[in-house]
Amino acid sequence: MDLGRPQDKAPKPPARLVLTTPEHFIAFGFGAGLSPLAPGTVGTLAAIPLWLLLCWLPLPIYAAALGALILFGVWVCGESARLLGIPDCPGIVFDEIAGFCLAATPLLLGFDAPLWLGVLLAFVLFRVFDILKPWPIRWLDSQVHGGFGIMLDDLVAGVYAAAVLFGISAWMI
Repeated sequence: MDLGRPQDKAPKPPARLVLTTPEHFIAFGFGAGLSPLAPGTVGTLAAIPLWLLLCWLPLPIYAAALGALILFGVWVCGESARLLGIPDCPGIVFDEIAGFCLAATPLLLGFDAPLWLGVLLAFVLFRVFDILKPWPIRWLDSQVHGGFGIMLDDLVAGVYAAAVLFGISAWMI
């Protein structure tokens, strides 16, 4: 959401390109990143159904699936950015999808509240950290590039959100 970055001023890729190229389609969150307003928020919303499918897995399998999602995200986000020629196109939202799944992980560890409330808290906390980019998120966003860089700042935002959510969960018990 840093409006001063060169990639934020780059032309938006055409929807037809995004929707017909597998790398772009996935990196753009299956079309969520095409939203003209707040593509990161829309991409995070797109993560909720995926998380709701994954959350029923046993914790070790969930962790392995999340790890695979992150590794795949590094590749697909990097490949989409490379093909577009835009280092971190705002429409690439697969990083938000993985970041939200990481942020919501404490909900699997005995969150003592309705699931909808936990998902809402994970969503809000993740978006706050992703938008505000407290240290070192902003620094990582500007210094680490490629697919790893695209993913890393959102993963750290996910860790921050998960830590707060874990604290809330511990306080509720």
